Amino acid sequence: MNHRLALLSLLLLPLMACSRQEPTAEPAAPASDGPAAEAAPAAEAPAADEAVAETDTADSAEAPAATDDVEAEADAPAPVPVPAVDPNAGAALVEGSDYIEIRNGQPFAPRDGKVEVVEIFGYVCPSCAQFQPLVRAWKAKLPADVRFTYVPAMFGGTWDDYARAFYTAEAMGLVDKTHDAMYQAIHIDRTLKGERGRDSVQDIAAFYGKHGADPKQFASTMSSFAINAKTNRAKQFAMRSQISGTPSLVIDGKYLVKGTSYQNMLEIADQLIARERAAGQ
Repeated sequence: MNHRLALLSLLLLPLMACSRQEPTAEPAAPASDGPAAEAAPAAEAPAADEAVAETDTADSAEAPAATDDVEAEADAPAPVPVPAVDPNAGAALVEGSDYIEIRNGQPFAPRDGKVEVVEIFGYVCPSCAQFQPLVRAWKAKLPADVRFTYVPAMFGGTWDDYARAFYTAEAMGLVDKTHDAMYQAIHIDRTLKGERGRDSVQDIAAFYGKHGADPKQFASTMSSFAINAKTNRAKQFAMRSQISGTPSLVIDGKYLVKGTSYQNMLEIADQLIARERAAGQ
């Protein structure tokens, strides 16, 4: 399936970054073995009279040459000072390789004076499981004027089941307790199948039952009108944002972050956040 190919490519992001080879210097040209490499025969020494004549001529030519050099130096413009480079300044972002500007993009929710960062994710996605520890630490350090929002991807089948589970957990105030635990259950403990099969609604509800939810209430809420409305909105946002896989970061609904690794994605996101903050001031 297309989304699986997209996920596989994202999973390989860190590997691709590690496998890129730095350009190597060209090897020095070997010495030639041909006739040009042979030592040239020594030139015959000039006769004594000729040597004296040449010395006199050279001495007489040195004085004006030195004068010309002094005048040339006097006429030369003063060197232009080179401005110091700030080592902390980030490299300028390049559209197309660092990010994609989303045509007619819109934020997921009203900004309310804040910069919006959305991670489009899937619990069953191995790449998202790898990204989560990094993004958790990163979002904990975001300033107060930045709002981070998780939006589950709706790719069909078990993806949709877990998207409904996320919004049900959100409605019950359980996301902070269960977000990392769900990745753990699927990808490490393997007590849930994820993409290795399809967990039933009852299986998913039982997981949340271990974290304070009533399993029956959880299962019934997953299919409620309110949760369907939220998942439809999430699907529309992902389509509007032109994502090709997960995890994806979207800044203010305007920029889809690219990058060469998960860490690089976060660095690019930092620069785009700074850009949006400056534009809002």
